[in-house]
Amino acid sequence: MLACQQASTYHPGSLTPASVSSEPEMTVRRTLVFLPLAILAACGTPQEYCIRNATREVRTLDRLIAESEANLARGYAFEDSRIVRHVWVVCGRRHMGTAPQMCFEPIEDTVRRPVAIDPAAEDRKRDNLRAKRAMLLQRAVSAVAACRAAYPEVTPAP
Repeated sequence: MLACQQASTYHPGSLTPASVSSEPEMTVRRTLVFLPLAILAACGTPQEYCIRNATREVRTLDRLIAESEANLARGYAFEDSRIVRHVWVVCGRRHMGTAPQMCFEPIEDTVRRPVAIDPAAEDRKRDNLRAKRAMLLQRAVSAVAACRAAYPEVTPAP
């Protein structure tokens, strides 16, 4: 831990819920939360998997086009930046009759800030993304047809 020192007083407001949990406990919690999501992400038929991979770029361009259109409608964009803040956390073992050992730990936060845009440049970017999407969509349609031919949907017999 960074900058560990013995705290002379205990301030309940200075602790965050995430800092109170132990590291192994947090790892187990994360695993329990993300394991079902990973299993669900792996679900699907081979045809669905193939189609999802074939259309990934088109979906990415759709997201970027929607973001660009939202920026133009708002008149500004958002920029994510990371800031570091420091908080006191309990570290080490607590002994009977003594104050807990406290450490000053850095925590990264993501902050979303509005930024000015050049509407003409944003308009050109959106038009370029649309042109790229149209080109990729032709490839994706043929790739989806190939996926359907390679992995036909089989319906169970009654």
